[in-house]
Amino acid sequence: MQLEDGRKAVVRNGYLPTRVVQTGIGDVEIKVPKVRDRSGRGNRFNSALLPPYLKRARSVEELLPWLYLKGIFTGDYQEALAALLGDQAKGLSANTISRLKSGWLNEHTTWRRRNLSGARYVYWWVDGIYSNVRMDDRFCLLVIDRVTEQGCKELVAVEDGYRESSDSGYELLSDLRSRGLEIGPELATGDGALGFWKALTKVYPKTRHQRCWVHKTGNVLNKLPKAVQPKAKAALHDIWMAETRENAHRAFDGMLDRFKSKYPKAMECLAKDRDELLVFYDFPAEHWVHIRTTNPIESAFSIVRLRTKRTRGCGSRDTTLAMVYKLLQSAQKRWKRIKGFRLLAEIVTGVKFRNGERVSGQSDRKAA
Repeated sequence: MQLEDGRKAVVRNGYLPTRVVQTGIGDVEIKVPKVRDRSGRGNRFNSALLPPYLKRARSVEELLPWLYLKGIFTGDYQEALAALLGDQAKGLSANTISRLKSGWLNEHTTWRRRNLSGARYVYWWVDGIYSNVRMDDRFCLLVIDRVTEQGCKELVAVEDGYRESSDSGYELLSDLRSRGLEIGPELATGDGALGFWKALTKVYPKTRHQRCWVHKTGNVLNKLPKAVQPKAKAALHDIWMAETRENAHRAFDGMLDRFKSKYPKAMECLAKDRDELLVFYDFPAEHWVHIRTTNPIESAFSIVRLRTKRTRGCGSRDTTLAMVYKLLQSAQKRWKRIKGFRLLAEIVTGVKFRNGERVSGQSDRKAA
């Protein structure tokens, strides 16, 4: 823009005071040009590279909540950031942490209300983790992870409830259905202690149930003397590593005969979930390593336990849920697609499997 006499209307007029911005390479001093509008229209210059009031580069802004979520105390930020950004790095104030938590709360609220119409899930992993919140309140976080038809693992739900309560599971699943998730997964894997299973049968009756072998192994070994545990663990390994369901049943019977006379409670614990422990044989062998256990969730839970332990009580229930959601969302970025993911489309279209191999000539949903 020019004035009537041909001169430029907006010209540079020196610099604003030097500003220090935290970046990934340390503090950087930056001078922003100052402009003068000779037309009298009040035009102001704002740099797209350096917005007003910016104190940290985006990479540093993303680093701060990551450090907090990973378990760093706010009082330790100065030392942690100094190691990364230099001696002049500054930590977080309590107000900054409050703003972060508020943002996570809004983000989780929006996410938990998202529309699920048209969503199609093949596998679910379900588990609960206890967390302490203030005022001596202890509640269970119910987490559902899923795999899409493309083999990618994603979060389905992060809600509070009670681990042994079927009502909590029913409320969670009913909410998913009300938001458009009409078709349940083909298989759900989880701990047998969850009250979730009764609710799953009511809301998604066609979904099959797979008991987690890691949880079951721990439950059985806890009922045995330490001297016997190595032998029992090897016997359990022979069951779930059998190549066919028939071989698994033989190993199952052999273990029961071997230990039931001396350790009836342990064998009763094992036998009561026999059918649900062997459901994975009706799915592709490539997927067995993923669907026999809740390991896809357990690895992420380790991060959650670290953060909630470090905080000695995470705040309110809503704040705790939002923080756990952000932790799991961060972990989700590192999740890999399951092996043999191309077979997921065959499961959705009704192809049957027996002992991990395709079965021809079957049209009904029940496995042979």
